[in-house]
Amino acid sequence: MEITITLPDTQPTTTIRELLEQEWLVPRKVRHFLRIRKNVWINQEPALFHFEVHAGDHITLRFEETDYQYQEVQLGKASFVQPLYEDDHLLIVNKPAGMKTHPNEPTENDTLLNHLAAYLKKKEQRPYVVHRLDKETSGAILFAKNPFVLPILGRMLEQKKIYRRYQALVWGTIKEDLILKDKIGRDRHDRRKRVVDPYKGQTALTHVSVDQVLNGQTQVYCVLETGRTHQIRVHLSHIGHPIVGDPLYQTRPANRLMLHALELHMSHPFTQETIVAKALPGLW
Repeated sequence: MEITITLPDTQPTTTIRELLEQEWLVPRKVRHFLRIRKNVWINQEPALFHFEVHAGDHITLRFEETDYQYQEVQLGKASFVQPLYEDDHLLIVNKPAGMKTHPNEPTENDTLLNHLAAYLKKKEQRPYVVHRLDKETSGAILFAKNPFVLPILGRMLEQKKIYRRYQALVWGTIKEDLILKDKIGRDRHDRRKRVVDPYKGQTALTHVSVDQVLNGQTQVYCVLETGRTHQIRVHLSHIGHPIVGDPLYQTRPANRLMLHALELHMSHPFTQETIVAKALPGLW
C-alpha cells in the first residue's frame, strides 16, 4: 500500500518523525519499519526521519501488507452500498434501518461491513469501522478505507471534531430545546440495554432541539457530544419521551425505530477541506 499526501497550506514546519508520530499517529512498530526499509519520500526524494517537511510538500509512505492487521469478513453485496462521500481515504455511506454495522460472527455476510468489503474489493481497498450505528438506526456513517487514517479519525471522534446530527420522532410533546446530561451505564437485568446510572454511569451529553409537534409526537434533532451506546434512545426514554418504534425502550408498535443519522460534518484529516454528508431524505 502506497499513500501520497500533499500537506495543506496550514501545515507548520515539522520533521518526518513528528509528523508520523504526533499528527498521523502511525504506530511505533510501523514507524520502525518505515524507517529501516527507507519507505518515506518527500517530493519523490528519499527522506530520513529528521528531515523537515513544509506546507505543500508531497509525502509518500509505502507500507507492507504485514504492517497492519485486517480481520477478513465475508463479502456481501456491493449494490447495497449507498455512498454519500468518498475519496482515497474516507467513505461515508447511508446505512439502511435494520442492518447491523458489522458482523459479530465470522459466518455473517449481511452487515454493512460485508457489503462495503464487496464494494471496495474491486478497488483493491478494505473498509475499517470508525464508529457504529445501532442496527435499527439509519443514516450517515463513516468508514476508513485504509488502516493508516483509522487512528486519526478515532482521535477526531474523541476530540469532538466530527459533527453528527440525528433526526428522531418521539412520543409526547416536547415544548422547548433541552440539554440532557444524565450518566449512562449498563442495565444489570438486560445485557442488551443501557440505563441512566448517576453513580456508575459514564458521562453523556445530548443536545435536543424541537422541530415540530405532530399529533402527540414531536420531531426533534439531536446532536451528541459523547458517544455512549444507545445514548439518544436512553436519554429521551428517561425523560418520558421514548423514540417511536424503539424495540428496547418503549412498547407501542411501529414499523421501525424512528431515529436517523441525518448529517455528518468534518474537516478532512489531510486536506482540511470541509466535508458535509447528508443522508436525505430522512425519516419522513
